Amino acid sequence: MNLTNAVVTGAAGGIGRALAARLRSEGARVVLADVDETALGEAAAELGAEAVRTDVSDAAQMEALAAAPDVDLVCLNAGIVGRDLGAPWEVSPQDWDRVFAVNVGGVVNGLRAFVPRLLSAGRPAHILITASLAGLVTFPAGGAYAASKHAVVALAEQAALSLAGTPIGVTMLCPALVRTGMSPDGEDPADIADQALAAVRAGAFTVVPDGWPAAITRRAHWLATGAPPEMPAAG
Repeated sequence: MNLTNAVVTGAAGGIGRALAARLRSEGARVVLADVDETALGEAAAELGAEAVRTDVSDAAQMEALAAAPDVDLVCLNAGIVGRDLGAPWEVSPQDWDRVFAVNVGGVVNGLRAFVPRLLSAGRPAHILITASLAGLVTFPAGGAYAASKHAVVALAEQAALSLAGTPIGVTMLCPALVRTGMSPDGEDPADIADQALAAVRAGAFTVVPDGWPAAITRRAHWLATGAPPEMPAAG
């Protein structure tokens, strides 16, 4: 599909900025959204894109963002790791609230704001939701981030099932480590953006890192058979 008018949340850096850069290089009009106004302005100036400061956890701000005209790609990408990355009982109540407000609430608010407008328009469109490998396999730590990304996976599946038979497709991006503000290590965000947009155009639902499908399958087996979970590993 042709991607001509896009909205990208979490666009001031990392995967979001890489998605916006790739889309702009292909001639798409892109609206960048992020809560970091300074970094957002810098990204917009560099890419020649429109910027709308947006806190994705605020439903009213997401409704305002959804007023962008003729959108055919919505990238619900904004996310945070949180401060506490230990076991669930080691995570502060404040961290649970904030991580879920952004990572899960941001997707919910995005779906609520954009999907009715996309359905009303009746044109082919696509929603790209950034989840994480941490939402498909479970590590012993990960704090609220891991649990939030499992919730995002469920939201993406719900959206895809609910939109089946409509002109609106859904793709779920599940990267492993990516070099962003969240981590100094991992894959180049530009490579992740290319994989994500290729999946959108192909109509694929998931984008999973190389080497990890077997671990995802093993987890499903443990859940289905009652076997105790094991530490996930690539390969």
